[in-house]
Amino acid sequence: MTRIDGSPIRAVVVDDERNLTELLVMALQAEGWRVESAANGQEALNAIRETGPDVVVLDVMMPGIDGLEVLRRLRGSGNDVPVLFLTAKDAVDDRIEAITAGGDDYVTKPFNLQEVVARLRGMARRYAGVTGEDGPLVVGDLTLDDRSYEVRRGGVPVQLTAKEFELLRYLMQNQRQVLTRPQILENVWSYDFGGKSGVVEIYISYLRKKIDTLGPALIHTVRSVGYTIRPADG
Repeated sequence: MTRIDGSPIRAVVVDDERNLTELLVMALQAEGWRVESAANGQEALNAIRETGPDVVVLDVMMPGIDGLEVLRRLRGSGNDVPVLFLTAKDAVDDRIEAITAGGDDYVTKPFNLQEVVARLRGMARRYAGVTGEDGPLVVGDLTLDDRSYEVRRGGVPVQLTAKEFELLRYLMQNQRQVLTRPQILENVWSYDFGGKSGVVEIYISYLRKKIDTLGPALIHTVRSVGYTIRPADG
């Protein structure tokens, strides 16, 4: 698995537990990836700025600049690199805080190393454009190309974050079908939030601001059920 240009996938692993960091670094290097590590928030920001990673593994609980603040600074600067949070906190509200801050996935300690690597492979595949040979998805004048990681509406490029891209892809793969909030959480975020589905509404609103402002509405709410996407003339 490599980037589109054939170079190794780049990752930054951030955790103040040295043994855990070394374990993750070795596992990802075994995948053939180029991996940098950091032990605190400031080192993380420096490493991400210098290496331009395809994925970041980010501990939440760190002295000084914690993981959430690192993520806020990244998103505030326009950096949309996918972030997998790694933390001992497992309360539902903590998960919601991590995801709504702009995180893409969440794993609690202790974790299964193979599961973490598998999740990172999926995140890197979406972000770095390492995909299969399927053609682009089309809904009306909206197209999503998984190979080039491009979205266009009426020929106009639409810039999406990694999680927005994944949500839109799931909607388009199931166009005209009404998808419930639990379905979306399970398929886009890989776990549920104990019935708290506010993160879905937040990301649907992000998509609408970027897509439905370019033409007739494509994304629709089905009251008390969920969401669907369909052509404007459909």
